[in-house]
Amino acid sequence: MVKYSDDTVYFISYAKLPSEISAANLHKVVGVGLVINYKTGVIEDSSCTLITDEARNFLKQLLLSHNIHEEGVEGMINAVKSRYHGLAEKAICVSLKSSYERYMIWRNDNNMK
Repeated sequence: MVKYSDDTVYFISYAKLPSEISAANLHKVVGVGLVINYKTGVIEDSSCTLITDEARNFLKQLLLSHNIHEEGVEGMINAVKSRYHGLAEKAICVSLKSSYERYMIWRNDNNMK
């Protein structure tokens, strides 16, 4: 099991999957979770509810090490749009944006600017 530092927080959001992909038969939505170091803004880990190991691992590779304090969410979304060409692409991007927005609200509410 991975041990995360006390400086990390986890945010996950969901978006509806297209009905024509196999994951939609099981989940109806895709969840993308981010383990964020709130002091540095670096994505230290991620999770995704896609079915195949390859898709989950590939997405994790795209997201790790992004610094959302410096890059915002656009760097991650651009990486997904340019390199991930599965039918769940749009839902993944919506989930990422929602997780980012929830994190930024949490950060603001906790005076972590």
